[in-house]
Amino acid sequence: MEILAGSCVTVVGLGAVGSHVIEALARSGIGTLRLVDFDEIGLSNFNRQLLAVESTVGKFKVDAAEERLMAINPDMGVEKFNRLCHRENFDEVFDRPTTLVVDAVDSLNPKVNLLHDLLQRNIPVVSSMGAARRMDPAAIQVGDISQTSGCPLARSVRKRLRRMGVDRGITCVYSTEIADRGSVLETTEANFFDSGRERNPMGSLAMVTGMFGYTAALEALKKMLN
Repeated sequence: MEILAGSCVTVVGLGAVGSHVIEALARSGIGTLRLVDFDEIGLSNFNRQLLAVESTVGKFKVDAAEERLMAINPDMGVEKFNRLCHRENFDEVFDRPTTLVVDAVDSLNPKVNLLHDLLQRNIPVVSSMGAARRMDPAAIQVGDISQTSGCPLARSVRKRLRRMGVDRGITCVYSTEIADRGSVLETTEANFFDSGRERNPMGSLAMVTGMFGYTAALEALKKMLN
């Protein structure tokens, strides 16, 4: 408990997976959580995001997260970065030491750049791969990025990291379940930031995204406690 209370965990992305990550870490006694997200809570978040309730609609996720965390443990530290985490602000986000990072980013380019930067900084990371369109929580696995299978997002991340000279060394939470392409809407949605891939609205189950988040939080605890 002393180790956890003295730890600072940075969680990048407070959506379907990240919102469950911070919940689990706060209830596990983490001393400080650094929260990084640019987005506001909307009605479309209600099917999968822990922070999405009627009273938080329109609020920035980092602000809603801080309120919830303070209600769980008013003695913990909360650091907020209300912005998208990408190359231009890595130095700002990681200027002060962090024990570990949980990557819950769902956009390809920012995710790859974040993971590459963390490796260069020697900061341990647990990275969540694609949770959308899955229906089987039992298919969730933990392994090195080089071991991932069945996940299109993980495949794209692997390819891009390989071009940057990285082929292993990142702990991932991923699903081996082959998702049904029919669960992706044919329309596209605008990206806040260039993700390097076309974005289609994809259905998600709270049971699966929640399990991704709690699994990532557990792996973070394991790393911090060896």
